[in-house]
Amino acid sequence: MSSKIIEINNISKLFKIHHLAGGYMSLRERLASMYKIKRSNDEDFWAVKDVSFTVAPGESKAIIGRNGSGKSTLLKILSKITPPTKGIIRSRGRMASLLEVGTGFHPELTGTENIFFNGSLLGMTRKEIEKKFDEIVDFSGVEKFLDTPLKHYSSGMQLRLAFSVAAFLESEILVIDEVLAVGDIEFQKKCLDKMQTVTQSGRTILFVSHSMAAVRALCNTVVVLDKGQVKYNGDVNEGIDQYMSIATSFEETPGVFNMEHHPARKNIKGGVMEVRLMRNGKPNYLFFPGGEFAAEFDYSGLNPEVEVGFRMVIKDSYFQPMLNLTNHDLGLRLHTGKNGKGTVSFRLDSLPLYGDGTCYIDFQLGEESKPPVLFENAIHFKLEPKDLFGTGKFLDPKLNSVFPGKVQLKMN
Repeated sequence: MSSKIIEINNISKLFKIHHLAGGYMSLRERLASMYKIKRSNDEDFWAVKDVSFTVAPGESKAIIGRNGSGKSTLLKILSKITPPTKGIIRSRGRMASLLEVGTGFHPELTGTENIFFNGSLLGMTRKEIEKKFDEIVDFSGVEKFLDTPLKHYSSGMQLRLAFSVAAFLESEILVIDEVLAVGDIEFQKKCLDKMQTVTQSGRTILFVSHSMAAVRALCNTVVVLDKGQVKYNGDVNEGIDQYMSIATSFEETPGVFNMEHHPARKNIKGGVMEVRLMRNGKPNYLFFPGGEFAAEFDYSGLNPEVEVGFRMVIKDSYFQPMLNLTNHDLGLRLHTGKNGKGTVSFRLDSLPLYGDGTCYIDFQLGEESKPPVLFENAIHFKLEPKDLFGTGKFLDPKLNSVFPGKVQLKMN
């Protein structure tokens, strides 16, 4: 007997995209062409192409990738909502899926009726559903509306009920798409806590999310999809690095920024030409609280052997300054090289920031005798939360913005 609960072998899904000949037409042109022969050009689009991987019992696997990479299509195939064009899927055990809000629910049925209806679709007996009914209702928080037709629920209320049914009914496999983003912050945290409990109980989870903090907290392996194909399958940390490299492909190299044509430069020829954000000796876009952070500023076109001033400001995703340092604050005097070009290197052994989102950097580098040029919000990086205390819990980024370092707490 296979030790894998899910086996995906060369799954592909083809869609036909229809392009009307002639493109966009006005209403008059459409009316005039009603009786003409219409021809369209069909284009093949492979939403998923030759995807293969396996999932072990009790494994929590994330499926991550940019929008349009094929994540949701793959989950719909796994959940038997849509069939694959080719390939084979083998799953052993009952599967509960939480994809789009309302999937598997009927708008005319009440909340109570939908719990039993959806549970039966998941293969549960009425006795099994009745056993978990009170827990489902309590977690969902929609007890007052159980006798109300689902069509009168808000999207958030539908999500609460759908997640509760999927999480509490005893399926062996739980499949969850990015649908949790619909809920409020409090309910998202409640869902993540519940999913951690589910993983600890030995059930298998397939989880799609754009929150790398949630992926890191819940999953032990990751599949990275790009353009419908598997680009990586393995360790979570390496997979997130691969994903961030793909997600920031608008840059030639993630973490490398060309400043030659930045608007702040205007008609000034000299100064910073390129900036590289560095982690582990390589350009990178992703950084962690308490981890290494470094930046290299290549400059040219300055006068040789003159004193310069340097300033760097790191700001949060709301553009509020969190860290502001100059060479004068550090008691350093900086001078350009003999030919007026070189590199200013900045390094923090322990990044003292905590958060979840994009951080922005302002910087200045120029001769002390001249007004400095401010490159505002010129470069950016992704700051990910971290399990600082090894408890499987993350600090709330809304309440914590600095890295606490080592903490001791005793009670005698």
